[in-house]
Amino acid sequence: MQARDRLGTPLRGESVANFAFPQVPERDFISAEAAWSEITNYLAQGLPFHVHEVAEQRWRCAPPADSQLWRACAQMGAALTHQARGNSVGASRLAERARTTLATSTSQSPEVNSVALNTLFSAMLEP
Repeated sequence: MQARDRLGTPLRGESVANFAFPQVPERDFISAEAAWSEITNYLAQGLPFHVHEVAEQRWRCAPPADSQLWRACAQMGAALTHQARGNSVGASRLAERARTTLATSTSQSPEVNSVALNTLFSAMLEP
């Protein structure tokens, strides 16, 4: 696993010792309940790259009916990461992509309220 800072930027050289931040553990499976719990916790801590990583892990192992929902979460985590890094253009583009993906989701996942999710992420990305 590559050393990264708190916003997921890869680190090299002396920066590793000075700025390395604990990352999301690599895993092949995470339940919807655990993923949503981690995502909300990382959001509360201001760690959007971690949100992206957890959502991507769930997206990869989710049942087909839920994959679009988790893909949207991963995209929104990436959008929030771009926003935190000061890339407002990239953040806006990824946020719109995430909203489009979320709109196509047919997930009935009781762990995640997609309307609340869309509202939350929309509010977080307003200028």
